[in-house]
Amino acid sequence: MRIPAHSVCTAIRDDIVAGVHERGSRLTEEVLARRYGVSRVPVREALRTLEAEGFVVTRRHAGACVAEPTEQEAADLLEMRLLLEPLGAARAAQRRTDAHLKVLRGLVRLGQERARRGTSEDLRSLGGWFHETLAQAAGSHALTATLTQLRHKIAWMYAVDASPHPEESWAEHGAIVDAVARGDGERARAVTALHTERASHAHRLRLAPGGPRAERVRNSQHAVNTPSLRY
Repeated sequence: MRIPAHSVCTAIRDDIVAGVHERGSRLTEEVLARRYGVSRVPVREALRTLEAEGFVVTRRHAGACVAEPTEQEAADLLEMRLLLEPLGAARAAQRRTDAHLKVLRGLVRLGQERARRGTSEDLRSLGGWFHETLAQAAGSHALTATLTQLRHKIAWMYAVDASPHPEESWAEHGAIVDAVARGDGERARAVTALHTERASHAHRLRLAPGGPRAERVRNSQHAVNTPSLRY
């Protein structure tokens, strides 16, 4: 049975984000096909997709390699998210379904409960699911896809400090859902903008092999069926 290229693409992308394939390293079709247990055809298709997304570059005499983004490119991602996350929340306030609201409210309850208990292990995953659902509620495939790609690339380029006050962050999540439930697009946009800006302060550039020490950047400017990472 032919493995879909999108499954191979997800597996390679997850490994790039996790650092299995280091920045600047070569991505050989034969080696990747063997690693993921597929033929070279879906690997070739996946590499083309990942190049379009910015995770892979093609170099003369080297072929496909993991991209090496600059600090400015990384900072631009946070700025883009600051613009697009509030837009997504405003759209969600107008287009969300009852099913979206049910999931969002359930995630907020779980997040607030675990934040109160001080069990922070799952909070990052819950936050990722929350923002993924909020993006889907915007009712725009293009916007949802762009936000998903942004989250993947930010997770690749940045480490995130655990929040010293997770209950405050989850109170903000709750305020976003309240605005979305009321259909108040402007309120949803404003609360999400504040939440996204505060969250950006916890991001630190990851250390590149042999590179300079990473500094915090503020927003003032395996197998194919491996589950996808959540951010």
